[in-house]
Amino acid sequence: MSVSLEVALISGKRATVEAGLAETVETVAQRAQLRLGVGKDHLVDAAGSLDPLASIQRAGLQDGSSLTLHVRPVQVQASRHSFAAILGDSSVLAWGTPGAGGGDCSAVQDRLKNVQQIQASERAFAALLGDGTIVTWGTWHECCDFELNITGVIAIASNRAAYAAIRSDGSVETWGFMECGGSTLLTTGPELQNVAHIQSSDLAFAAILADGTVVTWGQPSEGGDSRMVQDQLKNVQQIQGNRSAFAAIRSDGSVVTWGRADVGGDSSAVQEQLVNVQQIQAGDFAFAALLGDGTVVTWGGAEAGGNSSTVRDQLKNVMAIQASERSFAAIRSDGSVVTWGDADVGGDSSDVQEKLTNVQQIQATTFAFAALLGDGTVVTWGTDEAGNLRAFAAILADGSVVTWGDAEIGGDSSDVQDQLKNVQHIQCTPCSFVAVLRDQSLVTWGRFIGPREGP
Repeated sequence: MSVSLEVALISGKRATVEAGLAETVETVAQRAQLRLGVGKDHLVDAAGSLDPLASIQRAGLQDGSSLTLHVRPVQVQASRHSFAAILGDSSVLAWGTPGAGGGDCSAVQDRLKNVQQIQASERAFAALLGDGTIVTWGTWHECCDFELNITGVIAIASNRAAYAAIRSDGSVETWGFMECGGSTLLTTGPELQNVAHIQSSDLAFAAILADGTVVTWGQPSEGGDSRMVQDQLKNVQQIQGNRSAFAAIRSDGSVVTWGRADVGGDSSAVQEQLVNVQQIQAGDFAFAALLGDGTVVTWGGAEAGGNSSTVRDQLKNVMAIQASERSFAAIRSDGSVVTWGDADVGGDSSDVQEKLTNVQQIQATTFAFAALLGDGTVVTWGTDEAGNLRAFAAILADGSVVTWGDAEIGGDSSDVQDQLKNVQHIQCTPCSFVAVLRDQSLVTWGRFIGPREGP
């Protein structure tokens, strides 16, 4: 005897699946996955999750029962020119600008199964599999060793031209350009043991060890040499890196910095103000620290946001900070916005200040900002080097998308507008966009040739 079961996604898309009473819930999930064209996580009924190994009869399912298929969220990573997405079934879909690197993983596609994490360098990708091994692809051969033999990995970090993998025993393995941190000379020694987390600048790495100390490597001038502050790097909780410097928050809320002094590696001018720091946001050339009392302290390149003296009186009750390459935007508790940094690329929002009320979220491109308001409308400001708005994409309250700016790099989404519904997340390269929909399918547009809809 068989029954007909109605299986739906959270988006509302549904399919009817036939199953025998002796067949398992897992079998129903697999059939629904094929019918609906998505990956799967687990099936639930009105009472909650169902045991995937239980029979249809034991699970109490009857003819006409309604079930919901929960889909594992799609995760998207972007290199400078390409995208790579972990789909619901833990496989990978990669695409990008032809010849620009990373967009074609066909050479390793049969190995990209049960993928847990993807990290991108400028022109390559590295995928961490469920068995702790790594698969790489792209055009920078120093970052793409198809015979890479690393096991027991639990996390991957990357900078512009190198990778670092943390093993389950806390040791680290690196690959890529030697001068950017891809050298294994340090990582095979005793210094990098019991590693808990790794952060990167453009050309260097900083690892927080289990005891709260820090080890750095890579380009010395880009933050790879922390010897001048090594005795201060204790009880470190978080590290943030910008293009050429690092800032570490210690457990007492104080901050230690190193790297290029002119972009934030030297915070001595504001050191006395850096107390009870909760969060640090990094632009390319400066840092902004949010303190426990809602005020903000900045340092680094003055014209790139390191000097916030002109808006210091306004930087109160700040809830969140967003950075572009050369400027910052802070959302205050009343939903208003304060900006500073390079006026030509987002640091001056005076032309739209009256519109910046009840702001819920701010997103930044390289040279500009877009603010999502509480009523679902969007306010933008900032220009690129040519004086024109670059491309933006905003998710509205109903899950639709509005795009504007340079049509060639994603500002015109008219070709895919009818597909842009129930959008949950948007990721971008400098020239293209990908939207993850509620049913975990993908829609892409901009300057590249790639899948218009998927998976």
